[in-house]
Amino acid sequence: MQPGQPDMQMILQQAQKMQEQLQQAQAELATAEVTGQAGNGLVEVTVTAQLEPRSVKIDPKVVDPDDVETLQDLVAGALQDAVRAAQNLQQEKMGPLASGLDMGGLGLGGPGTIEG
Repeated sequence: MQPGQPDMQMILQQAQKMQEQLQQAQAELATAEVTGQAGNGLVEVTVTAQLEPRSVKIDPKVVDPDDVETLQDLVAGALQDAVRAAQNLQQEKMGPLASGLDMGGLGLGGPGTIEG
């Protein structure tokens, strides 16, 4: 191996470790659920980390046949809150892995590595 050349065995070990971490994060996200709420919990929406709806809970106090718009706004707000929570969870689980794609400063997968 020439000086300044990357150690291929080390690179392969890092890649294998990152692949295992990625698979673990994906498995955790596959089963994770998050809940968003609006109106101080009067409406709650639960979704998976992949944004698949699981449940909607509506407190009977907020059901007013003469004011459907408020209920609609609360459901939309709870859904937005759930989406934000799912995105935060995805970033928490996957973000460190994405930043680790630099592979020890080799520039693999980092910004500006594609020349054109």
